[in-house]
Amino acid sequence: MKKLFLIIGAPGSGKTTDAELIAERHPTKISHYSTGDLLRAEVARGTELGKEIDSFVSNGNLVPLQIVIDTIESAIKSSPNEVILIDGFPRSVEQMIALDLNLSKTDDIKLISVIEVDVSEEVAKDRVLGRARGADDNERVFNNRMKVYTDPLKAIQDFYLPKNLLKKINGERDIETIVNEMDELIHSML
Repeated sequence: MKKLFLIIGAPGSGKTTDAELIAERHPTKISHYSTGDLLRAEVARGTELGKEIDSFVSNGNLVPLQIVIDTIESAIKSSPNEVILIDGFPRSVEQMIALDLNLSKTDDIKLISVIEVDVSEEVAKDRVLGRARGADDNERVFNNRMKVYTDPLKAIQDFYLPKNLLKKINGERDIETIVNEMDELIHSML
């Protein structure tokens, strides 16, 4: 059975880097997939699906639900490792409900925890605008991405908290401290 951990956080919270570093520490046990990276890989391939994804991403909007769910399920099923970290998901109540429904229909994947990397909007903005990796790293797009993240956040928290699945980590500390805490948290639940 695959053991799934979802890592959520604002743009610039460090969730992708944190998950990457944990997976690098445990290469035969933990696989990491970034929803964003999975979708960007499809865009880079230049497929029709990639072009459709790009039309949403380049404006800071969410990719349609079914495309995201299919992409994530494919990554989980093809993973060579038992423990899966997926960051950047869910980003909407619809994604959360669709995942919950899909997981309720399978015994092959179990959601162990949703880990929220908590940072202030100010810290997130400084990080995103400071890194300026691509066309989507400008203030207008950041503000839209932040709104897309924060609008459903309370509903997502309210869904996972009573199930004792939501854990929060302070993402405003040094990266080593954050990664160590997240790594210990993950291993304490296996």
